[in-house]
Amino acid sequence: MRSSLALVLVLPLLVAAEAGAQTLPLGFPLGPPAAEALQAKGAKLQVSIDRSKVDLAGHKLEVKLSHPCEKVRLKVLGQSGAVLAEVEKAFNGAPAGTVLEVSWAPSSEEAVGRIEVWGHDTGGFFSGVAITPWNMTVPHEELNFETNSDVIRAGEVPKLEASLQQISDAVSKHTDLGPITLYVVGHTDTVGSPESNLGLSRKRARSIAAWFKSRGLRIAIAYEGLGQSALLVKTADQVDEPRNRRADYILSLDPPKLPASGSWKGI
Repeated sequence: MRSSLALVLVLPLLVAAEAGAQTLPLGFPLGPPAAEALQAKGAKLQVSIDRSKVDLAGHKLEVKLSHPCEKVRLKVLGQSGAVLAEVEKAFNGAPAGTVLEVSWAPSSEEAVGRIEVWGHDTGGFFSGVAITPWNMTVPHEELNFETNSDVIRAGEVPKLEASLQQISDAVSKHTDLGPITLYVVGHTDTVGSPESNLGLSRKRARSIAAWFKSRGLRIAIAYEGLGQSALLVKTADQVDEPRNRRADYILSLDPPKLPASGSWKGI
């Protein structure tokens, strides 16, 4: 299946100890006097990233700091480990909680394997997080539903059984990544009204998700329908295009982006 969704997992580079001390990110040593002052004050600089705003295709992301921000440093690594970009952007004391956009220009088209982000506050302290993009769209044979129906017919079950095996195999190979969720996205052609197609695609996506759940898939499962809003083959209204009647099966660490009107529903 085709998907351009970019998904990320945020892994802490800096861990705050329960007693209030901080562990420092590799590559950025903090001298003993500053470290002692940090522990004495109990200050904890936190860096957070809106994962829904990480745009790998557009080469940009958004960061927030819990303290006033002096600058943000960013390092982008490819899947081979090669450095694709290094960026430092000044924010000159932007207030805590300000949305800080940072972009980069990659040196090649290699897929991103890791993004390291450090936020520096105006007091000289810093903290970092690492973003590891991962998602997998599972190729599969599309189900055929009867007109205006979301009922899975007996003759279509072997297709789902084959997909279940592929999903289970993929999950077993990536247990080191953390909790993986299956996202099922339903689509329709342009026959009928946009409103009815949206509802139908959502019902069909739920039927598929519920089938996987009922067959013992032991990961979280979510679904949503997009109706005719994301056509695979662009057509005019009222065109019966089989390739647009489809569903995406996406394995991901974080929820794929949806239009503002959509929301993931759990099974």
